Amino acid sequence: MTVPVFQEYEPAADCDCAGCAQQRRVLAAGGHPAGRGIRRALVVFTAAGMVLGSAGAGAAAAAGLPAGTARPHEAGAIAAGAGAGAGAGAGGGAAAAHRRAADPEPTTEQGREGPLHGPSGKPAAASAPLSRTTRAEIINRAKKWVSARVPYSMEKYWSDGYRQDCSGFVSMAWNLAGNEWTGSLAAYGTRITREELQPGDMLLFHNLADPTNGSHVVLFGGWTDYTHSYYMAYEQTKPYTRHQATPMAYWTNSGKYLPYRYNGITGATATASASVDVYPGGTAFGPGADNEYVTRLGELLVARGGKRFYTQGPGPRWGEADRRATRAFQLAQGWRGTDADGMPGPATWRLLVTGQGKDIPGAGAGAGAGAGGPGGTSAVAPKYPGRGYFRPGQSNAYVTQLGRQLVKRGFGKQYTSGPGPRWGEADRRGLEAFQRAQGWRGAAADGFPGPETWRRLFA
Repeated sequence: MTVPVFQEYEPAADCDCAGCAQQRRVLAAGGHPAGRGIRRALVVFTAAGMVLGSAGAGAAAAAGLPAGTARPHEAGAIAAGAGAGAGAGAGGGAAAAHRRAADPEPTTEQGREGPLHGPSGKPAAASAPLSRTTRAEIINRAKKWVSARVPYSMEKYWSDGYRQDCSGFVSMAWNLAGNEWTGSLAAYGTRITREELQPGDMLLFHNLADPTNGSHVVLFGGWTDYTHSYYMAYEQTKPYTRHQATPMAYWTNSGKYLPYRYNGITGATATASASVDVYPGGTAFGPGADNEYVTRLGELLVARGGKRFYTQGPGPRWGEADRRATRAFQLAQGWRGTDADGMPGPATWRLLVTGQGKDIPGAGAGAGAGAGGPGGTSAVAPKYPGRGYFRPGQSNAYVTQLGRQLVKRGFGKQYTSGPGPRWGEADRRGLEAFQRAQGWRGAAADGFPGPETWRRLFA
């Protein structure tokens, strides 16, 4: 009987079957010599098995592999000029294996299980099977990839050894010993309800029927509003790692995402807001700010009596409702001037997160009432008279009106007497403090009222 000639099979660049995809990844990593040795062994023993009438299982066993684990193209067998029976059988079996893509772990959009990788692309030493970590550490690791804008890839590995796809990203954030995939990540966590979600938990969709179609995983970073309809998601997706408000549970296949909590978490009973209760600094607030700290501020203010300031939300984007509610809380503490400018400083933040200090009084109850401070103000601003009335040497009723409104809004500590009709430095400095409280800087906070300053001061 003529023994068929076999060749190593090089994967086609456009073939998406499991065997070809895996082989391309091996070759992209430099092609481990052991892999080539296994392929050669499979070639030899497959040929021998055909002669003996026991190909398939005999070849895999002789190569030291569990039965049924040979990859379709790693077997490398293509019959060339074989006898009619044996050659046709080998070719037909390889083609059938190719069509079936018979992998024990289907290749997915998120890559596969595998070890961490060192700088050379070779497996690195694994760490402890299940490391202990805190929620803050999980989020901080996730933020490193967000800051680095790690490009999405199913074959490449970042400098920390983790694969640059969604499951590699969660493996990294959870500090797992290797790179998992959507079919294995659940083994490292415990199912929870959506109401129990806390920062550092994951939302996982593994499509059992077709793992390559839609399977995905994201990290939960905290709710963006009190309705719990949006949350801040950390995820690895094309083109690179991102962090953004995301509808619950995701943009697609929303009803199929399941929440899990990492089994190695410490302090699992901490509140969902624990990671954002540390004061982030003044730059986290003010015009243009859009982050979870703004959401947390709004939630705290609503709990302290500030719900009436919000027509919707609170949410992650800083708005006038946040400033007004913050100022009402500051006024309730008896603060005035720049201490009640509507911008949360460390003292304001500390009182809110610890539940200390006085609550915001109800509407019409004095200091916290409305946007205008004590006694409130007209809902309609008086007509703006023009810049010419507010200059050194000017004396008119508009200056008096402006000064009195600054006092009402808590920006009158510059006055040693008055206010009065003559424009002076006390007027300018008080108005500058008010403008800076709006988040304005530079020429926009020069202490001279323009139309927008006038509108906000009296609104």
